[in-house]
Amino acid sequence: MQNKLLIILLFSVNVSFAQLSSFDYNGYTKYLFSSVQYPIFNERFNDHLIHLRLNTRWYPAQSLTAALEFRTRFFYGGSVENIPFYSNLVKSKQGLVNLDVILWDKKKTVGYAEIDRLWLDYVKDNWQLTVGRQRIAWGTSWAWNPIDLFNPKEVLDFDYEEMPGADAVRIQYYTGPVTKVELAVSPGKDKADFTAAGLISFNQWNYDFNLIAGYKKERWVFGGGWVGDIIDAGFRGEVLISQAPKQEYDSPFFQLNNIEPLTSDNLYGSLVISGDYTFPNSFYIHTELLFNSNGTNKNASVYQKEAIRLDMLTPARWSIFQEFAYQFTPLLRGVILGIFNPDDKSYVIVPSATYSLITDLDLYLTGFIFGGSKFSEFGDSGSSIFVRVKFSF
Repeated sequence: MQNKLLIILLFSVNVSFAQLSSFDYNGYTKYLFSSVQYPIFNERFNDHLIHLRLNTRWYPAQSLTAALEFRTRFFYGGSVENIPFYSNLVKSKQGLVNLDVILWDKKKTVGYAEIDRLWLDYVKDNWQLTVGRQRIAWGTSWAWNPIDLFNPKEVLDFDYEEMPGADAVRIQYYTGPVTKVELAVSPGKDKADFTAAGLISFNQWNYDFNLIAGYKKERWVFGGGWVGDIIDAGFRGEVLISQAPKQEYDSPFFQLNNIEPLTSDNLYGSLVISGDYTFPNSFYIHTELLFNSNGTNKNASVYQKEAIRLDMLTPARWSIFQEFAYQFTPLLRGVILGIFNPDDKSYVIVPSATYSLITDLDLYLTGFIFGGSKFSEFGDSGSSIFVRVKFSF
């Protein structure tokens, strides 16, 4: 695996010299300090992360574009030393092809590299074909996107701006400036990972609509999303209806405590409604509501693994997202957001501030404050503080 990654990286460097007029790149270097209190440990762990990223584009012809994007991360600190199999926790889920490698795995440090974008794009008239590891984002809401079938994002993962990609073949046919028909297929390593779906995108009543239908995790899914304005405020939403999953989940904890799994004999659905508004003084407010008909109203943390198996964004029945932001100066922006589970009353609050030190060098401060009772969605998550310096080029 190391040799394959090295060959790909050397190829990208060679292309940059051979095709100077048709090659482009950008990236960044980040240092992240974290101080985390895990509920299962009595002490607080301090960790350090150095993150290097390079994004490249090659334009061999007017209608052809190739992309290679990769990141390398170096972890050091208390979490690496004390959490068993820590290297497995930092690994990204791979698609049809493994494009990652553990560079080293020592007592206090781990090195990990991965290619998360590797695609070839061809455009001809109204047709567009993209093959390879890519991001397919069909969602319209900001926090939760149930109709993003191929590569759903994690709302609290603030340090992965690019978000995950999928190994897929994607065909788009543009029927107008804001309308298109799309088909995407992601084979996966086995039939449980196979995803295929189609999308129709159109504009009506000054709203953009997406309608989707597909097959994922051996279940048929149907849904759609919209985005528009109401009195200058953004109004978005998504709905997804899924065929009932197979009842395969078996946990000794469930059996001992007589807890039923998150499964149903009927169709179940997810609904997201989102609204946001920016005031003239730059104050920004964003509210989002998520409903899972198959979610639980108690012991949500117990169902985390099963929710992942069922491809649910959260195991909770109801979730409320709230965000406030303000641009204090041209160089300083403050944000505070939170997620609240109205059933078990657990919550997470995330304050943050971004300050531009100099051109292309930013300082970012944030923290995660979790609260709730035992076995609630956020009650067993501890607390953490993060300080990040990022240099972009």
